[in-house]
Amino acid sequence: MGKQMESPYGIDADWNRLYIDGEWREATNGATIDVADPSTRETVATVPAGTEADVDAAYEAAAEAQDEWAQTPPARRQEVVQEMLGLLDDHREQIIDLLAHEAGGTRGMGETSLQLASDQAAEAATLPRRMKGEHAASNIPGKENIVQRVPKGVVTVISPWNFPLNLSMRAVAPAIAAGNAVVLKPATNTPIVGGLLFARLFDAAGLPEGVLNVVTGRGSEIGDRVASHPESDVVAFTGSTAVGRRVAAAAGENLAVPAMELGGNNAHIVTDAADVDAAVDAAAFGSFVHQGQVCISINRHLVHEDIYDEYVAKLTDRAESLPVGSAHEETVVGPIIDESQRDEMLEYVERTIEAGATLETGGETVELDGVDDSLVVAPTVLSDVTNDMAAACNEHFGPIAPVIPFSTVDEAVELANATAYGLSGSVHAGDVGAGKRIADQLETGMVHVNDQPINDEAHVPFGGTGASGVGGYNSEAFLDEITEQKWISLQHEPREFPF
Repeated sequence: MGKQMESPYGIDADWNRLYIDGEWREATNGATIDVADPSTRETVATVPAGTEADVDAAYEAAAEAQDEWAQTPPARRQEVVQEMLGLLDDHREQIIDLLAHEAGGTRGMGETSLQLASDQAAEAATLPRRMKGEHAASNIPGKENIVQRVPKGVVTVISPWNFPLNLSMRAVAPAIAAGNAVVLKPATNTPIVGGLLFARLFDAAGLPEGVLNVVTGRGSEIGDRVASHPESDVVAFTGSTAVGRRVAAAAGENLAVPAMELGGNNAHIVTDAADVDAAVDAAAFGSFVHQGQVCISINRHLVHEDIYDEYVAKLTDRAESLPVGSAHEETVVGPIIDESQRDEMLEYVERTIEAGATLETGGETVELDGVDDSLVVAPTVLSDVTNDMAAACNEHFGPIAPVIPFSTVDEAVELANATAYGLSGSVHAGDVGAGKRIADQLETGMVHVNDQPINDEAHVPFGGTGASGVGGYNSEAFLDEITEQKWISLQHEPREFPF
């Protein structure tokens, strides 16, 4: 039997080329970046380290291709996105495996990422037929006003490493569907599943040359050029607030529209009327899924003092019961993306304990057989926490659950709002109506009652307030970012002028 051909979508495929103007090419200087598997710490792939010259070539190709793509019939644009969606489903196992190798994603994380990405692509496929204008009456006799919706032009997408597949998809697919061209710069840690994979999928789906361009590389070397490129009309960025501020400032120099989904410090409020078991079920998922590396995960647990001890005990039991280990095994909590992220979150835990909190469980790395310097952090529960302790006031971005007591609902709301962030949150208050009344008081873009904060549906607006970003994603919210209105008036009868 002959050797089975490797999948062009698997980790062992050839990923050592940039994708610019429909061609796979080396970086200008031939430099490369090793991609490390967070579970094994081994190099599993090599990708190009793009240069500023490569970035310029990508934008030149995008600008050249965009006008013709914008004039392509909506049915054809829809067809391309639907074809890409079919390929995504056809190669789901290889893509889930990619997420495990690059992002340290467990099987559950991979399946969720794929489901969300498919939802985003399916929603994007509807956009070409929804780009409708309107007529407006005129105050001038014989005049007809037409308002059209047209694509912005070139959309820059800078995607993150935590959920690279769906968080790239939610920007790339709608932008292309709406008639824009795209330059995609994926995170350095996840350049394949967050970037080069999209080039391969859309190329196979029949997308014209130059409409999508993917440049991998280190943010420290090409990030500023990507964010500030004069050909860019929209900059869609997902990442930390600190980096987002710089990206938005760079985009603003060219008056590019910033679509920024940034950090969060999301509160999970549990009142004395809550079903404690249900609140803990939600809390375990909201804190520990994908190792807490989710912008909308629970960062703080605010729990009424009357049920505080019961909640802490039950959450601790749940944390200790979760399977922990390599993303390539049957597990729930896998590795952190890299040592810098791991060390930062463990420092937050250490500082919180030094400030007077109690470590109920976790707070350390979990050794893996055959792996030096494991990146797996045990699910961690901290009690006796206050809002100003390091693990609570910072976005810890890890499997860490600081539990803070409160005595009244007003105090809980005050604690929840005592942050510069405003991304997501959740409330358990027994009665849905009571939860809704609390949700109304939370200064955040999204709140989920009798649930946890990690929710995303492609047809529902997604976005935050304050330091959590500007603009919005999903459906009409992102369509407004990547298109603009154009007013054309038609004077059907001779017009009288005053001179």
